[in-house]
Amino acid sequence: MSRILIIGAGGVGRVVTYKCAQHPDVFSSILLASRTVEKCDQIASDAMRDTGHSDITTARVDAEHVSELVALIRSFNPELVIHVALPYQDLTIMEACLETGVNYLDTANYEPKDEAKFEYSWQWALHDRFKEKGLFALLGCGFDPGVTGVFTAYAAKHHFDEMHYLDIVDCNGGDHGKAFATNFNPEINIREITQKGRFYENGKWVETQPFEISKVLTYPRIGPRKSYLLYHEELESLTKNFPTIKRGRFWMTFGDEYLTHLRVIQNIGMAGIEPVEFKGQEIIPLEFLKAVLPDPGSLGENYEGETSIGCRIRGIKDGREKTYYIWNNCQHQAAYNETKAQGVSYTTGVPAMIGAMLMLKGIWKDAGVFNVEQFDPDPFMERLNKYGLQWNEEVDGNLEV
Repeated sequence: MSRILIIGAGGVGRVVTYKCAQHPDVFSSILLASRTVEKCDQIASDAMRDTGHSDITTARVDAEHVSELVALIRSFNPELVIHVALPYQDLTIMEACLETGVNYLDTANYEPKDEAKFEYSWQWALHDRFKEKGLFALLGCGFDPGVTGVFTAYAAKHHFDEMHYLDIVDCNGGDHGKAFATNFNPEINIREITQKGRFYENGKWVETQPFEISKVLTYPRIGPRKSYLLYHEELESLTKNFPTIKRGRFWMTFGDEYLTHLRVIQNIGMAGIEPVEFKGQEIIPLEFLKAVLPDPGSLGENYEGETSIGCRIRGIKDGREKTYYIWNNCQHQAAYNETKAQGVSYTTGVPAMIGAMLMLKGIWKDAGVFNVEQFDPDPFMERLNKYGLQWNEEVDGNLEV
């Protein structure tokens, strides 16, 4: 029985709240907080009605201010803070956890607000401080990053003596019926995919232009889709924690219409993160764009199709080459029926709940700052199958990469 604080009331916050509320024996008291307390109130009301959990409360907090976070944490006294708001806020929330002596979990690594860049270095730098206080911080416990790291650790434990080539493949084969919308926070999504690509090869990082490299990959139950090489943060930790990897890449699908809209947004300056003056005040173009695009949390009801995310790995087992493909497919409509959120939010929120459960039960435990692949993958994999994200595997098939 544990008290938890969830920060963030978007689609992922909704899923995490629902999934935690389904397990009152572990998450006995839940506080959901964000800058918009009305969103928290709606999620809490829905979750209590649908799950029967009787102790979900709400609060307002600006997660960019350590003092506000410290006051809220001390007033509620949770055992764990689950951060599913914006990656800009990772460091302030971690600082608040250090000051109050509380464990921490997030689903995406830190990104400075004034630069389209994300990496783990800022959070890894807090390792010694968390260790000295006997606190546990678990980074990137969503799907990608998150489950993709657990998949890789599971492959290393059960299928390979050495992993040499890792390709993470992410396909959203769904249709939400909108002309243009992002599946998670538009500001973060657009910053992420318009950066230059990078992949790891032979101990070095190779940089590419945005959408420069693509190939058609076949996804289970979805079929062939054009997939583009991007940089994604789990490559940084996975190539560090599994040093036999010779090449690590990340691929994601985008439709032609989506890319056309994206090019227009960039060409007219609406993807900019530098302030511009408008009617006597400064605005950030991308923040304004976020305000007029559809809320990702509103996409679920009419979302059809499914996602397919997995790891395609080639390496050596017992002296011979072996290939291994492990993946999950998640149906948008099934996710909505359970949590009133679409599949992209669901695939991030369920792993966050599982990671929190393993931390609170002491199954995953340590002092310091860690990534998910540094722990035994088996209990996490067992719970993925049990709590809504069933996985599949194929040995010695055609990886296409």
